[in-house]
Amino acid sequence: MMRPLERLEAALFQKSRTMPRPWGPVLRALRYPAAIVRDFLMGDINVHAMSLAYTTLLSLVPLLVFSFSVMKGLGADTDLRFILHEFFRPLGNVSNQLTESVLQFVANMRGDVLGSIGLVFLTYTVISTIQKVEASFNFVWQVNRPRSLARRFTEYLSVIILGPILLAVALELLASAEHSVAAQWLDSIAPLASIFGIFGRLLPYAIVTIVFTFMYIFVPNTRVRFLPALIGGVTAGIIWGLVGEIFTAFIVYSSQMMAVYTGFAIVLTTLIWVYLSWLILLIGAQLAFYVQLPQYLRHGREAVELSGSTREQVGLSIMYLIGRDYHTGLPHWSAGRLAAEFDIPGTALTPILACLEKAGLLVATEHEQFLPGRDPEGISLAAVIDAVRMQQSGQLVTARLAAPAARVVAEVEAAMRQQLGTRSLKDLIAAD
Repeated sequence: MMRPLERLEAALFQKSRTMPRPWGPVLRALRYPAAIVRDFLMGDINVHAMSLAYTTLLSLVPLLVFSFSVMKGLGADTDLRFILHEFFRPLGNVSNQLTESVLQFVANMRGDVLGSIGLVFLTYTVISTIQKVEASFNFVWQVNRPRSLARRFTEYLSVIILGPILLAVALELLASAEHSVAAQWLDSIAPLASIFGIFGRLLPYAIVTIVFTFMYIFVPNTRVRFLPALIGGVTAGIIWGLVGEIFTAFIVYSSQMMAVYTGFAIVLTTLIWVYLSWLILLIGAQLAFYVQLPQYLRHGREAVELSGSTREQVGLSIMYLIGRDYHTGLPHWSAGRLAAEFDIPGTALTPILACLEKAGLLVATEHEQFLPGRDPEGISLAAVIDAVRMQQSGQLVTARLAAPAARVVAEVEAAMRQQLGTRSLKDLIAAD
């Protein structure tokens, strides 16, 4: 008999997929927050957020040195002050003090003072920080292969240089629009002026949403579609704004804590806010992952193993789909598309694809799509079954079985071989 929690999980992640209105769409939408809460309680995202918070405190000033240098060269160094102030604003009255302190640190770190060794160290600190951010995003997206060294250097450097430039240009365009003749005319009309004021208050959150969306697309070492990244960015931006308001209220009314910790309270609250910011960013990345790959909703990071008979059915289904569409000239299948078709996590599908590749029944293209390894007429269905059965996680051993059990297994195997006969993949495609 299923326990209440198991019945709830089955209703959310299984029955809701075919459930009609009105409860079907509601339960299908609730799968996403339920999966996010489950992953949060598991603690993996929290650990990565804590690690990034610690790394950020070490690399914040070096990263700002690069950004400040670029933006100062463009004459937009005041924009950096605005960005810092908006980030520290949830800390309450100490936000101005923190902004000025960080900018003073940045101003003191001049190239002639640091020397070549200091600049190399700063460069290493910035690149290693971005590398750790990529590792956290790859963890969320279940990507085990990081960028190559050459791609890291070129892509990280482009972000460090182009990021501040694009941000400065965007802020300058917004500032120019705000002081334009049209904006002053709109500001003179009372109803439009209030709307304009609301837009100004929402601008920092819009910038945060855009930055989050860009990070969700660029940072993971996998292809992230725009719509899932946008959904994750908007959600994380809203959560960031709400948590910021709550955190500000907490700081304002926690005067007793300020009195106990005195000057250390600034460091403590800053650390907590940086941790919360990274946690929100990773939660948005997790949501974008589930929107793009909903087959992971039920299991998350849990290891999924298919039964022997299911592996054989999936193996035959893979060969059928790839052979059919190759024969008819339709687009080739990728691992992600196959996982979505079968509604199972890609981690459960990868070993089967590897077995079929190893047996020469499939060939992967440079675009990570799959083609039949040879003519479908030359691929027997028995060969597909044998290839899938070779999936193993340890060393193969030969067991000494009881004679009656061995006879039963031999009879079942012989019946299956007789049923398959000489049928090939071409026969399976033609039988559709």
